[in-house]
Amino acid sequence: MNNNMHQLTPSQIVKELDKFIIGQDEAKRAVAIALRNRWRRQQVEEKMREEIMPNNIILIGPTGVGKTEIARRLAKLANAPFVKVEASKFTEVGYVGRDVESMIRDLTEIAVNMVRAEKTAVVRDKAEKLAEERILDQLIPPLRHSSKSDDENSTDEIQNERTREWMREKLRNGELDERMIEFDITAPAFGMQVLGPMGMDDITSNLQDMLSNMIPKKKKKRKTTIKEAKKILAQEEAEKLIDMEAVQREATQRVQESGIVFIDEIDKIAGAKSQHGPDVSREGVQRDLLPIVEGSTVNTKYGPIKTDHILFIASGAFHVSKPSDLIPELQGRFPIRVELKSLTEEDFIKILTLPENALLKQYTALLQTEGVSIKFNDEAIREIARTAALVNEQVENIGARRLHTILTTLLEDILFEVPDKMPESTIEIDGEMVKKKLEKIVTNRDLSKYIL
Repeated sequence: MNNNMHQLTPSQIVKELDKFIIGQDEAKRAVAIALRNRWRRQQVEEKMREEIMPNNIILIGPTGVGKTEIARRLAKLANAPFVKVEASKFTEVGYVGRDVESMIRDLTEIAVNMVRAEKTAVVRDKAEKLAEERILDQLIPPLRHSSKSDDENSTDEIQNERTREWMREKLRNGELDERMIEFDITAPAFGMQVLGPMGMDDITSNLQDMLSNMIPKKKKKRKTTIKEAKKILAQEEAEKLIDMEAVQREATQRVQESGIVFIDEIDKIAGAKSQHGPDVSREGVQRDLLPIVEGSTVNTKYGPIKTDHILFIASGAFHVSKPSDLIPELQGRFPIRVELKSLTEEDFIKILTLPENALLKQYTALLQTEGVSIKFNDEAIREIARTAALVNEQVENIGARRLHTILTTLLEDILFEVPDKMPESTIEIDGEMVKKKLEKIVTNRDLSKYIL
């Protein structure tokens, strides 16, 4: 993370986020400062470093305006362990559901997989060479010393080595890719699934790991093509070359120093307990969340994790409740509040065309695979944006997600008829076509509730 963040100043972070998220400058600035502060904290002397706590953020705004996307892209930029959880999935202790500590366990699992993938990439070349040797051993077994004279043994060894080199060349050129080969791989004694009570998924997974470690691994025969065998054996050799203890140490360190937890739908746990019938107390869930956000130690199967310096980003629409409905202690743990604005027609035009993953670019790429080129003229793009803004206003504001529903309805016939009934290689979408296709649905309020 240090190397990556050293190059990314707050303004550069915002620039990177601009490639994928339109508008919401205030939110981008807040997360960019929070991310840069983590790097700054690493440069401070150790005594002071422990005292500097992250400024957790609450993003407030309607659905589909980019709250989750901002957090996800931020974690990608920092190459940091990132987990998205929904506050409504958590329950008080004693109720069916997930306990709040499971988010830290999930984050640690993600970090271990991240570090393992990085270490695997480092040893890939060596692992591939070792896999190559194992395949050659199957094709041309190395000579065992026989009772022949030394000269004869030496001649046989030279001949064997030449044959192996010739075969290695063919193997590297891919000439043997389709040939079948039988080889041994390490496998657990038997496939195991430990079934536990609902909400006890962490205990279940620990039990499963413990049992699979106790039962000795045995060799299992596999028969595949040489091309497939190269991948399987390289993976197995890479696992032998990686020091899992070092991986776990680095992963736990990464979680503690640069982990990001995104808590979605935090507004669903704001407010007091329901007065009607048995209900999980929302306040109870907030009180369970508090120690994690405040800083505590969570036991995971990779060791204890301190949550003091993990960055928590919460988000919610806050239609019914307000951030002030959260318990004061939890409010105090999210000092930075940013309101995200509803998207306008102009924003929709930018969302359709500017980002690297813009929707129109996605549909163009999809149809390109069928040899069909689709073009949207400016009038068509404006009409799609206008319709999205109008329907959001009239029915329900679901932000940029409205563009998905509108484009799916608009392009349904084309996507269905290509390539059988529509062999044209170029299709032009204009404003008139968009109006014709969507007019009936937009004007019929009842229908638009279901289709758009």
